[in-house]
Amino acid sequence: MNIKQAKEGKTYVIQSVKTGDEELDAFLFSLGCYAGEPITVVFHRKHGCVVSIKDGRYSIDDALASAIQI
Repeated sequence: MNIKQAKEGKTYVIQSVKTGDEELDAFLFSLGCYAGEPITVVFHRKHGCVVSIKDGRYSIDDALASAIQI
């Protein structure tokens, strides 16, 4: 399952991040978005969602949400 399919308000554990772009993978890693970390979907938007990782909230688009496997 990926973040697009997750329920709002529920915490999941990231299984993998598969973006296909090394630079984007490194950026997500710096935010704390990597395998084994908890992630919570705060709410879904029309073309993406807002997630909570560690102490931050981030708005991500559908393509990136599809790349984060939970």
